[in-house]
Amino acid sequence: MDRLTSDELNAWRAFIEGSLRVHTRIDDDLKAASGMTLFDYHILILLSEAPEGRLRMRDLADRMAFAPSRLTYQAARMEQKGLIAREACEDDARGTYAAITPAGLHALRRAAPAHVRSIRSGFLDALDERDVADLARIFGKAQARLER
Repeated sequence: MDRLTSDELNAWRAFIEGSLRVHTRIDDDLKAASGMTLFDYHILILLSEAPEGRLRMRDLADRMAFAPSRLTYQAARMEQKGLIAREACEDDARGTYAAITPAGLHALRRAAPAHVRSIRSGFLDALDERDVADLARIFGKAQARLER
């Protein structure tokens, strides 16, 4: 089991090379349309969907699959732009929340239409309904396994 079969290797290569290209394309499109990165956008999405528009930094790092230090750097950049604010955690002196600001919510709403167009043109338009369902199923399995 130290080697991949040729089918496994082909699947892995298609995944890694394809996903890197899709990510780069959508990130480039988002930067051109709104000046924010795909990571900025995803953080804003997660915060906008969270209760009270905020998440603990450690929970946000987990959702983003970021090391805490990487999220701290990312949050500092976004805070400088006024997209988020960091707030002290009332019940844990060492804890911190990231909260979406009104400016962050506005930036997210402004960027959304171009971002959806980019996702469609750079990714979804190449797929049929079954492909979309298969991707959700496959990556749902992978995510569940890695979250255990």
